[in-house]
Amino acid sequence: MQGLMQTQPLLISSLIAHAARTSGATEIVSRVSADKFVRTNWAEVNVRSKRLANVLRGAGVGIGDRVGTLAWNTHRHLELYYGVSGIGAVCHTINPRLFFEQILFIVTHAQDAIVFFDLSFTDIVARLAPQCPFVEHWVALCEPAETPKIPGIAKVHNYEAALAAVSEVFEWPVFDENTASSLCYTSGTTGNPKGVLYSHRSTVLHAYASCMVDTFGISQKDVILPASSMYHASAWGVPYGATLAGAKMVLPGQQLDGQRLCDLIEAEGVTLSSGVPTIWLGVMQHLEKTGGKLATLKRLIVAGSACPPALITNFRERWGVEVNQMWGMTETSPLGAMNHLLPKHAGLSEVVKDETRAKQGRPVYGIEMKIINDAGEPLPHDGVAFGDLMVRGWWVTNRYFRADTSAVDADGWFHTGDVATIDPDGYVRLTDRSKDVIKSGGEWISSIDLENAAVGHPSVAEAAVIGVHHPKWDERPLLVLVMKDGQSVTKPEMLAFLSDKVVKWWLPDDVVTVDEIPHTATGKILKTKLREQFKDYKLPGV
Repeated sequence: MQGLMQTQPLLISSLIAHAARTSGATEIVSRVSADKFVRTNWAEVNVRSKRLANVLRGAGVGIGDRVGTLAWNTHRHLELYYGVSGIGAVCHTINPRLFFEQILFIVTHAQDAIVFFDLSFTDIVARLAPQCPFVEHWVALCEPAETPKIPGIAKVHNYEAALAAVSEVFEWPVFDENTASSLCYTSGTTGNPKGVLYSHRSTVLHAYASCMVDTFGISQKDVILPASSMYHASAWGVPYGATLAGAKMVLPGQQLDGQRLCDLIEAEGVTLSSGVPTIWLGVMQHLEKTGGKLATLKRLIVAGSACPPALITNFRERWGVEVNQMWGMTETSPLGAMNHLLPKHAGLSEVVKDETRAKQGRPVYGIEMKIINDAGEPLPHDGVAFGDLMVRGWWVTNRYFRADTSAVDADGWFHTGDVATIDPDGYVRLTDRSKDVIKSGGEWISSIDLENAAVGHPSVAEAAVIGVHHPKWDERPLLVLVMKDGQSVTKPEMLAFLSDKVVKWWLPDDVVTVDEIPHTATGKILKTKLREQFKDYKLPGV
């Protein structure tokens, strides 16, 4: 016997419709340039999203069509989140920090029908357009007078002009909640980026989870500043959670330096923010330099790379801000685990508590986690045994976009690529990565791509790249070379050689030469031994 309850589909449009009905006057502050702000509210975002829906319908965009965005955290990008997904199309957020060839790959792979872009990405669009004839329209996210002329594009459309030309009357359509809603690509650390295709159901459930007290704890009383990028894993789902709660949101644009963030936090009374450790290290350095305060800020959500313990301690002791680590990945939407202390920790010293705070957190409701050995056998959750971290849940990917095979095993478990321990209380602690990816400032760098590029130098016999500790960026790449007989190359020469082969921020911080690189019995580079060899290595300037 089935229950006799209504079964209305979980749709992203229901989030913005609810915010407009119940929190319509609640403010949204958007920085659109260094010194220009737009102040709007949830009711207006709903209206403008409906105008956008009419624009898209008029352009022939339908269910399943991909619409690309090259945009910062602004009110216009927020409107795209709802206007695109609300009609059943797919909002494809494009990470501009990727190497251009990767950006070209994902736009081509997604077959975007339209691409919306902020003016700071005009150069990228100019390079993309001649190679992307399938993109029917390029739309600049700016005022009409600011619309750029781009060689190779017959007409660059203007976002504000397009919205002004259509009606605000629109009824959000109802369709299956499993319809695709948005598309985010991975960072492509071991090859081409992979597309993760979220659904309306998974996104709404993720938004519900983000508002729980033991996760992000978003409420209508909060003022939220997402410093996590809206082009990367949906800003960790924070915009959807803020919409569900009807909270005031402060969108910082591209200005994420310590001074501007501190000024914005103070000016708008921000209580909750999210971002990678590098951002908050910059904020901390600014506060230390200026003696500044954070009068309203209560909580930070930190993810993307391991959070330095000093950051957790300093924000708590010096500025009264609680730092909560989150673990996740694009494939988990990304909320997987969240670090909050348990009642049992209440009587313990802060030093002991910090040992727990340093872990990645406990799985949230809707997510299951386990660790396995090389044979695929489950390992005990005793905080000692470590193995490959596996996850499954309501908002975990099942298959990559346009992939021929499943991304999960027969029981639905997704292999994260991380190595971890899980303790009896469920806290996950990452101990290593099964792939040799380097995490720098919350972004990932592929050691394989760097090695392949370096080996292309005529004087190089073999190359290996490992991550070396950096106090600001967490890790930075160290390039280790074996030279061909009688050959040599200087660091400036190697960096110049790599400069047009990888994105600038991937370039190694140092280059060293060795007689040989250690290998496994099967001829693979033995990275564990190489890391041990360079464990005390100090990068230049550190």
